Amino acid sequence: MSGGVDSSLSAALLKEAGYEVTGVHMQLWREEGAGDPSLHPAGRSLRNASDADQVCRLLGIPFHVLNFETEFRNSVIDYFCREYAQGRTPNPCVTCNQQIKFNLLLSTVLAQGAEYLATGHYARIEGAENGYRLLRGTDSSNDQSYFLYTLGQRELRRLLFPLGNCRKTQVRRMAAERGLPVADKPKSQDLCFIPGGRYRDFLMSYLPPISGDIVDMEGNVLGKHRGIASYTVGQRTGLGLSSEKRLYVIAIDAATNSLVVGPEDKLFASRLLARGVRFVSEEPEFPAAIRAKIRYKSPEINATLRPCEKGVEVLFHKPQRAITPGQAVVFYDGERVLGGGIIEAS
Repeated sequence: MSGGVDSSLSAALLKEAGYEVTGVHMQLWREEGAGDPSLHPAGRSLRNASDADQVCRLLGIPFHVLNFETEFRNSVIDYFCREYAQGRTPNPCVTCNQQIKFNLLLSTVLAQGAEYLATGHYARIEGAENGYRLLRGTDSSNDQSYFLYTLGQRELRRLLFPLGNCRKTQVRRMAAERGLPVADKPKSQDLCFIPGGRYRDFLMSYLPPISGDIVDMEGNVLGKHRGIASYTVGQRTGLGLSSEKRLYVIAIDAATNSLVVGPEDKLFASRLLARGVRFVSEEPEFPAAIRAKIRYKSPEINATLRPCEKGVEVLFHKPQRAITPGQAVVFYDGERVLGGGIIEAS
């Protein structure tokens, strides 16, 4: 239980359905930072734990806090910083789901005698003849299946997503009807360990910036950057360049500590390579006609999936803008999640 409305209502619904429910809160990150104390991860963590505890008291269920700070730092924070240092733009929520929530947390609660782990994710699990299927949430505006593509059969058989068929407005209404104190609690838009979305400030505290060249597509030096971790593919502002034409970050070359910039049309590509590919059940028959998302907020795109030496190749039917190494690409067949991987190159 995160202390938010989604996990709180999930606990209430499961209790009403006759489950024996225990609330579990993960303590992940409490490092103090600079600036407004109300935004410190430590303060937010304590408030969220208090909110979750309050809900559990109201529901009359046990509440436990599990300290996973060391594991979170090693699996998520270090990964986040390492990827940026190598010129990639990671998605730490995918990593947290894979390594912390549905590996460490799931294993812990099962070892303690639980039959299932339930979360407030907006996604659905469906049984089928050949195993379990992971489906998009009914509420397309809040669907979180993109972040869950690493789930396999071992995990799905032990998971419950009570809100998979709900809309966010419905969830808030049902929470208010049950008197849950978090019914109107705002949804956090930030990474849990970076208050206010100031991820560049966070990175600079872990990765001392090393200036390097900004070059054009022909290798001509146009200026200096303030450290490659401060940039991402597709970025236009903050380059500090004087040019008659708009220039965008086309590529980040960690080996030479340089940014490659160029006109917007150079951001479009018709293919990508993905590594670390995982499928929810069996691999599809290749070449596979799929739909793909190259980032959480992007629309699904028609594509063809085929294997290659280091993972899979995704061929888009229409060129895509700013395909970003480090982000997840997720494969869909209708409402079903087939799997996904991490973008290596376009």
